[in-house]
Amino acid sequence: MKQESKHIPSNKVKYVIVLIVVSACFVFGFQFGAKYRAIHYNALLVDTHNDVVQRILGGEDISFRTLHGHSDLPRFIEGGVDVQMFSIWVPPEKKKPSYYAQANEQIDSIMSFVKRNPEQTGFARTANEAVSIALKDKLAAMLGMEGGHPIDNDLKKLEHFYKRGVRYMTLTWNNSTEWATSAKDETDTTLKLKHKGLTEFGKKVVQKMNELGMMVDVSHVGEQTFWDVMSVSKKPVIASHSDAWALRQHRRNLKDDQIKAIAKSGGVVFINFAPWFIDSTYGAKEDELHERYKHQIDSLKKANKGNEWLHDFLVFEFLFKEYLPIRPPLSMVIDHIDYVAKLVGVDYVGIGSDFDGISSVPGELDDVSCFPNITRELLNRGYSEEDVKKILGENFFRVLRDVEGK
Repeated sequence: MKQESKHIPSNKVKYVIVLIVVSACFVFGFQFGAKYRAIHYNALLVDTHNDVVQRILGGEDISFRTLHGHSDLPRFIEGGVDVQMFSIWVPPEKKKPSYYAQANEQIDSIMSFVKRNPEQTGFARTANEAVSIALKDKLAAMLGMEGGHPIDNDLKKLEHFYKRGVRYMTLTWNNSTEWATSAKDETDTTLKLKHKGLTEFGKKVVQKMNELGMMVDVSHVGEQTFWDVMSVSKKPVIASHSDAWALRQHRRNLKDDQIKAIAKSGGVVFINFAPWFIDSTYGAKEDELHERYKHQIDSLKKANKGNEWLHDFLVFEFLFKEYLPIRPPLSMVIDHIDYVAKLVGVDYVGIGSDFDGISSVPGELDDVSCFPNITRELLNRGYSEEDVKKILGENFFRVLRDVEGK
């Protein structure tokens, strides 16, 4: 008698196969999730540009979780941020008190924040101090100055800011100084500039920064200023918060020859998260969105008259759901990191988010707690753990030590 074969119905076979595949995917996903988070939190993460000082000046205490903006101490911790360079930025139209006095007030605000949180933060003036603080599971606070106007054309004041802990100075913001022209002004065809690039005094500023051990930052500067800097500086040059012109042709972004020049100097390009610097289609989409909700936006503006900074954030929060489909995806941020890494090498790219200096943000980067998503996507792109650690922070420490001369 022929033995009856045991036959599993085809639909059950499919079910078993699907179950095996789903189980494998779940296990792999769990393992990958654990892996990228372990890599992220074991790495030293440095963000070279954050504008939360402006919110502190507005009366917010970022020691606690806040209702607005992108940054506060609990979220820095959640995001695995080890070193945050806080931006000292004085609005050029706000001329009283002096730019110099306003910059000092902003530095005081960060010093006060650190003093109020001694168990969770520390103030760093050197790469070694920053690493030491971070290894104690504290946030190392460092300073960068955005725009050279607070030095009041005075090298003594530049030295003063260095002594207070400023470790890079962006030579211009959108406004030019008397000694350096900005990207905004150099590309404005309606302006009749007295000069383009660095004046003789501007060259002395760069030389003094080299002497002090302060990083020269070329984000925001015009092309002529950029090339003048590269011809003068004897130390590595950085771009603290910029992106790649090849992917988005914006005056704030760097062309290939500029990226190569920064790398040749031993410097680093730190990638900015601003949607309009990343995605060429974003500006038109946002304009259309604002036109659709013009009346509501005008009401918000009227209710917050005199505080344009807060107004932009409130518009984004008010229209959060409407912004979701127009925000550039996280992959576009990674594209800019990837572009620089492939052009000049993984040793010359890092992160300069511009959180709290930008009102809208890319997808999956809602605030500083979302930095682990950067690590996840870099690993997904095939970057090694060693390379990821370079991008997250090691490149920063290398360039700072080079500028320090240590």
